[in-house]
Amino acid sequence: MDSFPVIFIIFKIAVLGTGMFFAVKWHYDQDRKARKGDVLTAVGKISAILALLLVGLLFATFKLASLLGLDMQLSQ
Repeated sequence: MDSFPVIFIIFKIAVLGTGMFFAVKWHYDQDRKARKGDVLTAVGKISAILALLLVGLLFATFKLASLLGLDMQLSQ
């Protein structure tokens, strides 16, 4: 009966220590996933902006060429 508190405290420390380890690991993994998602979102936004700028530049180039009287038709 005298060893019960010792065994109980050791068991309690082991269970709580394991729980804290997995809690910290889970939060760390969630943070890594969130950062990866943030990076992918930022890359997607930048890609969309660059694509829109490219389309705008293409339109402006053809508009300027037609104002200068250049023939920009693709057919022969």
